[in-house]
Amino acid sequence: MKPPRLLAIGRLKPGPEADLFAHYNARLRPPFIVTELPEARGSAAELRRREGAALLAALPEGALLVAMDLGGQAPSSEALARLAERWEATGRPLVFVIGGAEGLDPAVLARADHRLSLGPLTWPHFLVRGLLAEQWYRVQAIRGGHPYHRAWRP
Repeated sequence: MKPPRLLAIGRLKPGPEADLFAHYNARLRPPFIVTELPEARGSAAELRRREGAALLAALPEGALLVAMDLGGQAPSSEALARLAERWEATGRPLVFVIGGAEGLDPAVLARADHRLSLGPLTWPHFLVRGLLAEQWYRVQAIRGGHPYHRAWRP
């Protein structure tokens, strides 16, 4: 299994968000390969455009792009495990992208093979990294039959 990649806008500073991500990323087999891109400056639209261009430029060739987006699909953990299986079966490099505070540019969303949401709540973009790493660990547990995920619990 190739390691999944995570392209994210902004540098994660030491603190609880970084600790949460590090905790779950250390459990992943293989862990995310993380590339942080600088936050842009300017108006909201200009930020999204510049950050979107940087994200698209950093994509590996042939990448299967999963955009973390509030307007995306919010599957159950079991459904995400099934999606992960399909994504990995393509043999394409799997890349998750997390935008900055202003979200993702329409060009990134248009390029995305899948738009994934962590639910209808709005999460700070730095916290999304930890939440995604936990869900990806849960996906691995589900696929491996590990008891971490308890399907009987609501």
